[in-house]
Amino acid sequence: MPVSYSKLFALMQDRGIKKVDLRNKYKINPKTVDSLVNNRSVTVDTIMQLCEIFECQPGDLMEYVKEPVQ
Repeated sequence: MPVSYSKLFALMQDRGIKKVDLRNKYKINPKTVDSLVNNRSVTVDTIMQLCEIFECQPGDLMEYVKEPVQ
């Protein structure tokens, strides 16, 4: 399922939070951060944790991107 976390990274930039902060301050696994950076699937638990951190809803962090039909 194609997903984009560009909203998450825009939110992080607005709030002055860096990827290293996700790993160190918020204790998100480095492999999970890598999955977010590369728009790969993450667990619902991770999305819930990010919603807690940013006090937002899942749609504020991610969006579905439809794959082009071949």
